Amino acid sequence: MLKGILSVLLVLVTLSSAIGKPEKTTPKKEKRIPQTLSRGWGDQLIWAQTYEEALFWSRSKNKPLMVIFHLEDCPHSQSLKKAFAEDKDIQKLADEDFVILNLVYETTDKHLSPDGQYVPRILFVDPSMTVRADITGRYSNRLYAYEPADMKLLLSNMQRALKFLKTEL
Repeated sequence: MLKGILSVLLVLVTLSSAIGKPEKTTPKKEKRIPQTLSRGWGDQLIWAQTYEEALFWSRSKNKPLMVIFHLEDCPHSQSLKKAFAEDKDIQKLADEDFVILNLVYETTDKHLSPDGQYVPRILFVDPSMTVRADITGRYSNRLYAYEPADMKLLLSNMQRALKFLKTEL
């Protein structure tokens, strides 16, 4: 008798737990683009992870360093990023002749913010670890700022950084 009651009870527990369980559905996973160090500035380029690593690469490869300061949610940074990534000449020069780093935070090196901590801004550092404050954009109130229309100037400044490397170092 006790065995019969336990059997019925076991069957009822099994049925109630099976009925009460929600259907197993796997949530749809949205397709995500893997986050790279490029942050959209040129996925095919090799980017340094930190300022210290970039300085080391710059010295060991004897290449100038280009540091891009930006913010992910800044519309000016977004438009500059798009223009930078789409410019084939800049991408080629950056790939072949520069150590490149993009940062979404400030460094402790105050030489990288000679006229303030605005974004976006692009500075060049030569392998001797000297910030090239003489390579500027076209704006007098933000010396190292570039806009999407300034890609030819940026390319020219990249070439200047290379020329300084050959003539001064």
